[in-house]
Order: sequence, then C-alpha cells, then structure tokens
Amino acid sequence: MYAKLLLTNSGSEPCILRGFAGVSLTTDANGAPIGAPAKRDESTPITDVLLAPGQAGSAVLRYTQAGNYPDCNKTPAAGYRIYPPEDTASLFLPEPRDACSNANIELLTIGAFQAK
Repeated sequence: MYAKLLLTNSGSEPCILRGFAGVSLTTDANGAPIGAPAKRDESTPITDVLLAPGQAGSAVLRYTQAGNYPDCNKTPAAGYRIYPPEDTASLFLPEPRDACSNANIELLTIGAFQAK
C-alpha cells in the first residue's frame, strides 16, 4: 500500500520543505515507536520545495503488510508518528495498522518531499 503524505505550511510566511520525514508506527499519539522506522527511498532526488502559506508538499509513504513476514511479532499500531524534515516536534496520523515489534523488519518506506 502506498499513500501521499502531505505537509501544509500553516504559517503566515513562505517556508522551504526539504528532505525526508521521520516516520514510524506507534501505539498511540504519545506512544513509543514500534519496530523499525521508515527506510528512506532515495530514488527521488532531494529538492527545495518552497511552500507559500496554505500550500503543501508531498512524499510517498509505503507500508508493507506485517503478515507478509513469518518472523514478524505482530503488534497493533494506532497510526504513524511523523517528524517533518529538520523538526523535533512530531505529528500523529491515526491509521490503525499491524506493526512488527521485530526491528529487523522494515515495513515502511518514505520518499523525499516534492512539490504537490
């Protein structure tokens, strides 16, 4: 499964979005990450995405079904914890999924942000 992850400039000034978000599955909005964080898909080049107020940039987020891995210790996740590039504050996207507590299994892949 893949989806477009959109980040919108909610400020009153233009900003630049560059690089990759940090993404992991988590138990709840304030919970600890479960398993491996998203691996970076470096097939798309990193560019500066200039966002005017209200504009969004997008990145491709891929999720592989936990059931595809026989050595996965399935753990329910409430959604995704997302760290925008160069930010220490996280966002929570509620999207229940199965995660693998085995950190050697990478279920998530994230691409670089691009203009929407």
